[in-house]
Amino acid sequence: MYVVTGGAGFIGSNIAAAIEERGDCELVVCDRLRSNDKWRNIAKRDLADIVAPEQLFDFLDANKQKLKAVIHMGAISATTETDADKIFTNNFALSMALWQWCSLHHVRFIYASSAATYGDGSEGFDDDMSRRHLAKLRPLNAYGWSKHLFDRRVAKKLEDRLPAPPQWAGLKFFNVYGPNEYHKAGQQSVVAQIYPHAEMGNPAHLFRSHNPNYPDGGQLRDFIWIGDVVDVVMWLLDNPTVSGLYNVGTGQARSFLDLASSVYRALGKEPYIKFVDTPLQIRDKYQYFTQANMEKLRTAGYTRPFTGLEEGVSRYVQDYLATPDRYR
Repeated sequence: MYVVTGGAGFIGSNIAAAIEERGDCELVVCDRLRSNDKWRNIAKRDLADIVAPEQLFDFLDANKQKLKAVIHMGAISATTETDADKIFTNNFALSMALWQWCSLHHVRFIYASSAATYGDGSEGFDDDMSRRHLAKLRPLNAYGWSKHLFDRRVAKKLEDRLPAPPQWAGLKFFNVYGPNEYHKAGQQSVVAQIYPHAEMGNPAHLFRSHNPNYPDGGQLRDFIWIGDVVDVVMWLLDNPTVSGLYNVGTGQARSFLDLASSVYRALGKEPYIKFVDTPLQIRDKYQYFTQANMEKLRTAGYTRPFTGLEEGVSRYVQDYLATPDRYR
């Protein structure tokens, strides 16, 4: 049995789909579905159960003999969420409790960290697990801080040689795009937000640059196709001796203008872009560059190539967004 927390969310539901495709183990999702269309993310899955977060540890205790791994993707992932108490409880305290449970019961544990832990990028984007390096990072929002706090706590436990799961991996996801993100509203990827404008032949709006080192639309991100994220997770499940904190990006920064243009071209249209000022409330916290250093994951043995931006956007648009059924 595999348990995927946040399994009805964006990344979690894509991981759940990949596990189901293997067909060798029961699949359980822990999540809250609420009243929007989030349930559609798992509507195609053959699930053994859906467990509410408040029932998770009772469920784990009852099924510990069957459990192969906990894949912890559940979190408040909105970078705009301002309730730090809520974020701490959901993103740090729950993660800490799962780490302790998996350590005690010798269950493998893979969890979602985030590139948001790197803050403005002034300390680089190296997935160095040393406590000295982690102490230098300054996340720009409460979400990034909560993920960073857990990474630091894991590093401290490892340094103190306290019990740990038999395999553990923290994954610093960069800018992920792909199907099943539609419930995220304003937190959807730029691809999903631009698509309806491009499909109607209307202009896409990108933020104007307020940094003289970058042209309008030239702000750079490491955009990664969801299929590549899933491949990394499945590779970890296939390689139980690999543990560590790893970046999950492509290692190649691309501009928002490149990304937006790819959406139009996937529809056979010429790009139609207009620029608007970056809102004042986020302007001083805006990142102009992110790029994952992928050397550590490669050194650990991961050899699969990452999908190029144009190919990934084309897959997303043509195989999902422009079809009657957008869900994986």
